[in-house]
Amino acid sequence: MSSLRNAIPSRAHKERSQPSARKKFGLLEKHKDYVQRAKAFHKKEDTLRKLREKAANRNEDEFYFKMVRTKTVDGVHRPESEANKYTQEELMLMKTQDMGYILQKVQSERKKIERLTASLHSIDNQPANKHIFFAEDREEVKELQSRYSKSEIPLTIDNIPTGVKRKTDRSYKELEARKDRLSQLEKIYMDMAMKKELQKNGRKRKLTEDEIVCPTSQPVYKWRAERKR
Repeated sequence: MSSLRNAIPSRAHKERSQPSARKKFGLLEKHKDYVQRAKAFHKKEDTLRKLREKAANRNEDEFYFKMVRTKTVDGVHRPESEANKYTQEELMLMKTQDMGYILQKVQSERKKIERLTASLHSIDNQPANKHIFFAEDREEVKELQSRYSKSEIPLTIDNIPTGVKRKTDRSYKELEARKDRLSQLEKIYMDMAMKKELQKNGRKRKLTEDEIVCPTSQPVYKWRAERKR
């Protein structure tokens, strides 16, 4: 009987739709929608109940620092602004320390570039070590050729091993990357120095081209503070 019952097609039951008189309220709420809405409502209700209990049972003598570090705006606790957390002297000290760190990195990077440039220069400028031999006849030429083997012939650009070429190329790439890093560090240092000078008291004026110092030796200040007499 069960197999016969399954063989007969059953009627497809459709969900009930919203009556035409209530079309303005949108789709008709199903049971699963009601369960979801009821859970959310009861969750909010439990949260409010717990907050009321905490407010009713709180200790009036209790104190914590957030009471004085925050203020209530439209019923919402907002922390105080930390814009003026440090004094002007503390800010100047921190900026000086940052400048010292950047200057140390600039000097370290410059030394690495000098060492790398010197090593590459010594590789590129190796002496050829060529010797000229004079022979009177062919037999003497053969004797000289057999005396000096191929291993004693100095390396040229064409017969340098592949591994050495790769290492040299990597060294040149590293040199270019370090030069870019050095230029970025010098630019950061100059910007920090300019901001520090602008914070000093006195009238500021733009420097001329003769007064601008070379950035590799000393920091460049595009502005200088002049003390009031």
